[in-house]
Amino acid sequence: MMTPLRQRMTEDMRVRNLAPNTQTSYVQQVSLFARHFNKSPELLGPEEIRTYQLYLTDEKKLAPSSILIAVAALRFVYKVSLKKGWTVEDVIPAPKKPEKLPVVLSPEEVLQFLDCVGSIKHRAILTTCYAAGLRISEAIHLKPIDIDKQRMVIRVEQGKGQKDRYVMLSPKLLEILRNYWRAARPPGEWIFEGDIAGQPINRSSVELACQKARQRSGIRKPITPHSFRHAFAVHLLESGTDIRTIQLLLGHRSLATTARYLRIATSKVCSTSSPLDLLPRPVEPAPPTPQHF
Repeated sequence: MMTPLRQRMTEDMRVRNLAPNTQTSYVQQVSLFARHFNKSPELLGPEEIRTYQLYLTDEKKLAPSSILIAVAALRFVYKVSLKKGWTVEDVIPAPKKPEKLPVVLSPEEVLQFLDCVGSIKHRAILTTCYAAGLRISEAIHLKPIDIDKQRMVIRVEQGKGQKDRYVMLSPKLLEILRNYWRAARPPGEWIFEGDIAGQPINRSSVELACQKARQRSGIRKPITPHSFRHAFAVHLLESGTDIRTIQLLLGHRSLATTARYLRIATSKVCSTSSPLDLLPRPVEPAPPTPQHF
């Protein structure tokens, strides 16, 4: 049976049109918090929240990214549903998330990897992620109507943050999708239909295909479906595409999110001369120290 607070929180999230996955995650996180103390969040306050955050950090040893989800859920329930007059940023602080740069495949490695993907369907999905910079969730939810052959664009409907956008449709990708379509003849509304009729392919099956192809390819870098979105951004940047255009293609809300790719683009970083190379004359090496023993 649903408690009044859970009912209220669910309604608050629906009113604000939070994504279904976000709603499920928030309810789960608040439920875990309540279960930890065996009390309703209404009866818990700043001290318990602090204790719980220490528990997640020290005992559960969760990564900052996982703790951030719990923080977001607790901030929502206390600020929105319980209408506490706290400065939630002070009462429920968020851990600093380490800024890790993704490992990026080179164009040669992209080719090498895609050649090792056994299934024509999985290869078409991963090629789409690379050719258009799509998230795996966006690629598997594509429908034939999203492929606009007249304008040579792909419509990405309700991507992350519930935002629609258009991305380029590569002529090579169009040909790959046509060949896949002729071979697979998917019967339903999805381009990449899964084993369950009327449902798109499950992302976990694409991730599994990725792991198998990586083993066959011999590439030692970690590779997931999201690696092809990273490669899309970096390869565009290295070929001279401006960062604002890449932001629009990726569907990033903030330019700062896209700008992190500047730190990975080797043609930009490594083509810059070191100040050592700009000195008017070479630095003379120090004379060797004489050996007396």
